[in-house]
Amino acid sequence: MKTWSVSDSLKAYNIENWGDQYFSINPSGNLTVHPRRGEGAGIDLKNVIDEIRSEGMGLPVLIRFQDIIRHRVVALNEAFRKSISEFGYKGIYQGVYPIKANQMREVVEEIVDAGRPYDFGLEAGSKAELSAVIAMSTTPNSLIICNGYKDYAFIKTALMGIKLGKKVIIIVEKLTELYQIISVAKELGVTPMIGIRSKLYSKGSGKWESSGGEFAKFGLTTPELLHAVNVLRQEGLQDCFKLVHFHIGSQITNIKAIKDAVKEGTRIYAKLRKMGLNLEFLDVGGGLGVDYDGSRTSFESSINYSLAEYVSDVVYSIQEVCQTEEVPEPNIVTETGRALVAHHSVLIVNVFGNIEVGATPMEMAETPDEADVVKEMRYLSHHLSSKNLLEHFHDAVQRKEEALSMFKLGFLSLEDKAKVEYLFWQICKVIHKNAAGLKYVPDEVEALSKQLADQYLCNFSLFQSMPDHWAIQHLFPIAPVHRLDEEPTRQATLVDITCDSDGKICKFIDLRDIKDTLPLHGFKGGEPYYLGFFLMGAYQDIMGDLHNLFGRVNEVHVFLDETEPGGYYIEETIKGHTIAGILSWIQYSATDLEKKVKEQIDARVREGQIKPREGVDLQKFYEEVLHGYTYVDCDKQARVSAAVSEPLTRSSENPDTVGGVGLGFGS
Repeated sequence: MKTWSVSDSLKAYNIENWGDQYFSINPSGNLTVHPRRGEGAGIDLKNVIDEIRSEGMGLPVLIRFQDIIRHRVVALNEAFRKSISEFGYKGIYQGVYPIKANQMREVVEEIVDAGRPYDFGLEAGSKAELSAVIAMSTTPNSLIICNGYKDYAFIKTALMGIKLGKKVIIIVEKLTELYQIISVAKELGVTPMIGIRSKLYSKGSGKWESSGGEFAKFGLTTPELLHAVNVLRQEGLQDCFKLVHFHIGSQITNIKAIKDAVKEGTRIYAKLRKMGLNLEFLDVGGGLGVDYDGSRTSFESSINYSLAEYVSDVVYSIQEVCQTEEVPEPNIVTETGRALVAHHSVLIVNVFGNIEVGATPMEMAETPDEADVVKEMRYLSHHLSSKNLLEHFHDAVQRKEEALSMFKLGFLSLEDKAKVEYLFWQICKVIHKNAAGLKYVPDEVEALSKQLADQYLCNFSLFQSMPDHWAIQHLFPIAPVHRLDEEPTRQATLVDITCDSDGKICKFIDLRDIKDTLPLHGFKGGEPYYLGFFLMGAYQDIMGDLHNLFGRVNEVHVFLDETEPGGYYIEETIKGHTIAGILSWIQYSATDLEKKVKEQIDARVREGQIKPREGVDLQKFYEEVLHGYTYVDCDKQARVSAAVSEPLTRSSENPDTVGGVGLGFGS
């Protein structure tokens, strides 16, 4: 029998593909992070978790590898420099980072610092974002792009940036904004820098395909664009028109959609240049995707192109149209967000329990007085063979349904109902296990894979930490971060700790399809088991909600340093929400709550129902809880469980045995 190895885990979890050389597995079976994309020994993720835990920080925790952000910024800019040089392109590249992808200060600071040698700028889509961007953008020649719908304050803030010597380009999304920009610019005595977003007929591909095209939410139609040009000329501001912009959606999966859009957008730029407008920039928007499943296809969770191919096609397509139209080649602007920040953060959750279909904590041995339907189910269990798999499966389903009907009518005891359920699922397990070797597996038997999967209980909130999976069924890579030198023997789905039935993950990435289950290792109640949710750096931080008031998770920032033990150091830790903190968001005062509880305790003490010392202890306990982490304290739970309960009898330990009776194929 082949021994399971690290290479098997790499294939099982498809790490070599979606990991894009940022993630691997070391000989100890621990998942390793390579912030410089394949260079160096890497950072053992299990070691980072152990250090976090030793310092008293609870899980779940979001780990940011800031060096990955820097590597992504450099890689994008260097790719454009290379293509521009190879094609002899006459313009330059000046990208911007749209902070909506991740507005966290530490993320934006890292991008600004890494992008400084490239004059890499920032993009804002709201007044709040612009307020941050105006302050954070400190590179003199970098661009600030202002997207989104704008009011007076938004426009005035942008123009204030110009007064401060910054290159702020205000994008016109609708005609009324143009009039307002002109009015406010006159009021401040500022010469504005104006861009106009054009609605293209070209559309993106993937989940956000509908956000582009002629019915897009933002941008001007061709008649509106021409009218805007006339307005600028009438005001003597035609030279303020600096940039043509378009955007066809996020996570564009197909490179053909990108090339089509770039060619159409460049054609608009070229025609405007021929009309005598001195345009400098062509902004091709965002959309550079991330290969979340590693399949390198046009599937929704993937992309069928590389960074190098994307950059090459953008540069070449613009140059080709400009040469045909005989107009100067513009400076190229991209608004790449997802591809810069997705890889840098990993959510670590701990598994604190599992629910196994058909498991029982008590003996289900045969008794003389059990009902006939139970005896019939036992008969089926003893007479399974490769020739009657489907027949016996159908019979078992029928017996289970009969038992339920009998119970509803009062003709079956609770004990016998339990036996029927237990026997049914054990029969199903044996049928499914032995069907794997057959040439043809019936659909009903194949479907048992999903029905028999364990549910692993994970300490996180799907709605807070992974909202795109819940809202739009977006897939993220998930894998254990340790024990990867062991064979995963269980198939599982994941459930979170919210009291919502939607708080579950039952779709997982696969190289060729979407899987209904994830292979995991057997859960050992006394030992920690950690799962990593990867490529979480784009949008998930900000879009998470407060379902059940769990709030933000703990966070640590890790940097490479080969002189440190393990080759890294933790630069910063940021505590997640406490219960008091999250309650304050919805207008609860911790002081007021403590006072109200104390009044109730004091009343019970006066009534003699609680002793004074006990009252003090209860008040202290309440306050400790109130100022503690919102997520499950798995360490304390494990200690309490070990003290009061015995281990369950797990049928998975011997799936061919039911209630002490052998269960398997007959001759």
